[in-house]
Amino acid sequence: MSAVMVTRKVTRKWEKLPGKNTFCCDGRVMMARQKGVFYLTLFLIVGTCALFFAFECPYLAVHLSPAVPMFAAVLFLFVVAMLLRTSFSDPGVLPRALPEEATFIEMEIEAANGSVPAGQRPPPRIRNVQINSQIVKLKYCYTCKIFRPPRASHCSICDNCVERFDHHCPWVGNCVGKRNYRYFYLFTLSLSLLTIYIFAFDIVHVVMRSVDSGFVSTLKESPGTVVEVVVCFFTLWSVVGLTGFHTYLISLNQTTNEDIKGSWSGKNRLQNPYSHKNIMKNCCEVLCGPAYPSVLDRRGLLLEKPGTPAIQSASKTSGLELQIAKAKAAAFLRKQSCDNADYSSPSSTWSSASLKERVTNVKGKSSSAKENGSTPKSKSTDHTDTNSNTKEQDPTPKEKASALKERVSCSKEKRQSSKEQGPTPKEKASGPPLASPDDLTDTLLEKERVQ
Repeated sequence: MSAVMVTRKVTRKWEKLPGKNTFCCDGRVMMARQKGVFYLTLFLIVGTCALFFAFECPYLAVHLSPAVPMFAAVLFLFVVAMLLRTSFSDPGVLPRALPEEATFIEMEIEAANGSVPAGQRPPPRIRNVQINSQIVKLKYCYTCKIFRPPRASHCSICDNCVERFDHHCPWVGNCVGKRNYRYFYLFTLSLSLLTIYIFAFDIVHVVMRSVDSGFVSTLKESPGTVVEVVVCFFTLWSVVGLTGFHTYLISLNQTTNEDIKGSWSGKNRLQNPYSHKNIMKNCCEVLCGPAYPSVLDRRGLLLEKPGTPAIQSASKTSGLELQIAKAKAAAFLRKQSCDNADYSSPSSTWSSASLKERVTNVKGKSSSAKENGSTPKSKSTDHTDTNSNTKEQDPTPKEKASALKERVSCSKEKRQSSKEQGPTPKEKASGPPLASPDDLTDTLLEKERVQ
């Protein structure tokens, strides 16, 4: 017998991730697809600083101080580092629900909301959680099939849910969220300082040269100074204003998304549950808090057989996962129906309490009939004549028996699930029992882990 070696193609998870992000360096770099404005930002910063080092720094280092170009170089490197850190990192993208998870959530929502009549809008899919004695609503994302965590939002440009979503910044070519907000703020703050620094020393350079050779000749000797002054003048107001706005948000522990929507002000009149009521504590939490790891596992491995299309293998896996999810959802709904202790019949809805009450009434009527000396036949005749309308509402004995039988079966299932019993000789002879939906799910996940 000849052994057949089956080779498998190794791919990374970032190659199969949904959304509109682009990845470089084997998944280490994550950006949005629209990167044109990011290249413009990088060009303006590098170009303006290059002109400053070429025209102003040689003169200022000799006639003023050699610390001027040194400090400018350190500030320039810090600005570029913060820009790249903000642009190339994961902002806090949340993974989408797997097919079985999405199906289970859909079944759970339908069970909670009930059947919606035709022509009516279904109720909003929200969940309420309490954070610092404040009720916060968790909204359902129809794209990612998940209930978004608090402060998360779906970015329409990147097509992903981002945790603690602030905004999508085209100047950095990425979303600004939980994992890169502090770097974004440090970038805007250092860029403001660099712009002010270059603008101020451009004016100092022009004034010092104008004393010796005149203003017009100074501009002719250093044409780069004119370009730097124009760029810094128009950039200064926007960058400094943006830094001031985010400083205000950090002091209140808010996001740009919450401020624009007015989540904690205006008509809602709600207090911000994330604020510590202290500016220093809020700043320390946002800027000095722990660095959160990414939950995407972008560089994880996916094994595929050669010649097998990824779409077909994914469809087979999703079909099996869909069956498991439906089985789990059915078991969950069945358990809920057993816990509620309300059972429906074709004519009316019965519970154990109402059934006991009606049995007691029947016994009481029979005993009173015996005391009065009336026969069962005459009593049934009178009952048929006087209460013809109630007969249609009362359940038949078969319906009562079916309701009691269903209740007994549910109680048996509860007892069997709570007790761990060994297999009977009959079960041993027939073979191993069928696996539950949870066991099927664990088996599937274990196979994927082994592969």
